[in-house]
Amino acid sequence: MKYPIYKNPVFRVDIEPAAGKTKVTAGGILSPVLRKAVTQEMAFFDNQKYIAELNENSKSGPFSSYYDKYGDSLIYSTWMPPIPSPAFSRMVKSRMNAVFGKYQPEQVTISITEECPNRCLHCALPNKNNHSKLTVAETKDAIGQAIRAGATNIIFDGGEPLGYAGLEELISYVDPKKAIACMFTSGVGLTEEKAKSLKDAGLYSVSISIDSPIEEKHDYMRGVSGVFKNAVAGIQNALGVGLLVNVYVVLAPHNVYDLDAVYEFAKSLGVHELSFYEIVPTGRWIDNTTEILTAEQHDIFKTFVAKCDADSSGPKLFSGPLVIDEFGCMAGRQWMHITPEGDILPCSCVPIPYGNVKTGYDAVSAAWKKIRKDSAYKGGGCLMRDSEFREKYGNQFR
Repeated sequence: MKYPIYKNPVFRVDIEPAAGKTKVTAGGILSPVLRKAVTQEMAFFDNQKYIAELNENSKSGPFSSYYDKYGDSLIYSTWMPPIPSPAFSRMVKSRMNAVFGKYQPEQVTISITEECPNRCLHCALPNKNNHSKLTVAETKDAIGQAIRAGATNIIFDGGEPLGYAGLEELISYVDPKKAIACMFTSGVGLTEEKAKSLKDAGLYSVSISIDSPIEEKHDYMRGVSGVFKNAVAGIQNALGVGLLVNVYVVLAPHNVYDLDAVYEFAKSLGVHELSFYEIVPTGRWIDNTTEILTAEQHDIFKTFVAKCDADSSGPKLFSGPLVIDEFGCMAGRQWMHITPEGDILPCSCVPIPYGNVKTGYDAVSAAWKKIRKDSAYKGGGCLMRDSEFREKYGNQFR
């Protein structure tokens, strides 16, 4: 079955699952002209693994609740709404606007609380220790502002969002016709009961951080013993209640040689997606500018991705470093972040506030306009790994 990615009277793009991979086609009288403008976006969807095809057979399977909600559709990734769906159509409209230079904050992460039981060495939050958090009312206002600005993916994180009273209320506040509600977590506190509660509230997917498939290495990076077991239990509990589960890995020199083990670990658990982002010198890691991947280590990662893509039985991969290579850094172009104090940042890694959600109805849109006027956010590699950017803006980091 073909699913429409984009369609109008003169141009359409469809995606079709076949033998575990996708095939993207374009048609319409203006196809020869318009497909050139969206070649990069089409390639992102073409010949890729997908998570699930929802149809009548899904009614009694692990994706039954997603079928009940979205009907016949394709779940391509934990990072985006099903294809088709009203929220996905909003996302595609945003991407089409971006092709012509008009960007919107498609993904907005909201750190609802600074509180966290872990002490991760690479945490993007600085060591403020002021126990900041957004109230439920403030967060709802931030959600509304973000969606009005164009967001189609609202991600709750922290700190540790599972310790936030009112999390389910926030998740249910995200209108599924406009955006999906997702969550980043270490897995601490993700019991079976909590996982079901979050799913019932409307959580679309959960991303659980794993630094290493080796318990001691993971716990070392998390700064607390025993959290590896919590993460694994959280993954199993989320899968058990039928949630989409993404394992999120911060790719760094300490784990780049364990990639095969990470993949087999994720595969053995049965997670739906395995995502990688490269370590960024920010937050607690802000002075570790030399602890980033070398060119050789990037090549190791690329070889790993190619091998995993050939394995039809494993989880889908989201390869952050390769996406940035292809599309440029998402900070201030597709991504926006809101801190527990309400500050609006270009992303969670760039600690430069351009506004605060508590200042008014259109604070997010106003901050986005300021960000877009700043010449720094025009694409290219990660800004926080760019020595010129750090030299120019570094006095605003602390």
